[in-house]
Amino acid sequence: MFDRTRHVYQSRLVDPDTEWTRLRLQILLGVAVVVVLALVVGGAWSVVNMLTGSSASDAAGSESAQSAQDELADKELPEAPVEAAQPGSLSSGETGTIEIPPPTEVGEVGVATGYPHTPEGALAQLAAIDTTALTSASVRVAQDVIKEWAAPGGPTAESWSGVQAVAALLESAGMSSEASSSLTIAVEAKMGFIKGTVGDDFVIPCIDFIVTATTTSGQPQQVAAADCQRMVWQEDRWVIGEGEEPAPAPSLWPGSQASFDAGYQWLEVAQP
Repeated sequence: MFDRTRHVYQSRLVDPDTEWTRLRLQILLGVAVVVVLALVVGGAWSVVNMLTGSSASDAAGSESAQSAQDELADKELPEAPVEAAQPGSLSSGETGTIEIPPPTEVGEVGVATGYPHTPEGALAQLAAIDTTALTSASVRVAQDVIKEWAAPGGPTAESWSGVQAVAALLESAGMSSEASSSLTIAVEAKMGFIKGTVGDDFVIPCIDFIVTATTTSGQPQQVAAADCQRMVWQEDRWVIGEGEEPAPAPSLWPGSQASFDAGYQWLEVAQP
């Protein structure tokens, strides 16, 4: 969608006195347009090896796994024009369905959790993390979310794309870091795909959301916004893993032919 090496939020694209358009909302709300955290992996691994007493062969294996994770994360995905994220023509074709598990409990900061140790579980957990952060319409809450749901070396309260999206939206709407009752944000995970896995504990899921912003002075406006993250299994749950956020997935209106062509599949919550 945008050059990932120039992830910059244009936080003053919307004049608070003018009515928002779907195009402006897409620019503001596209979760995949991020300010990423630069992580020096080599230094981190050397410290871990010293503390754990890992052998040279163990270190080589760990570095190999990390390299495979980075290669998967950096693999570019198709780009799409901003207009492709706006509501448009629906395809009469077909695509697959990914059955995602339902949550079994509520975790830190109100994020749904309890998902299984599977790629589909990782996708469901990412959807829950993103949804909680964005629907809060609060920079503080979004920061609390990533503090609790990122592994050491992962996105931070300052760098995470979810925080950046909420901050840019509120600032451009002329609001403080906590939205007033005049703005409501709804987020629905509609489509997705698994970009890939490395072993059993590393997954990169990509999700295509419909984001709806409603103000008291106007009609609801909708756009698609996509997000991909490194998800790692940590003890008993999935969290966002260390390293730069992955190359962005295209934000495409769910059900359009372009969304099918990009490999998106419908998300369906499994019945208990």
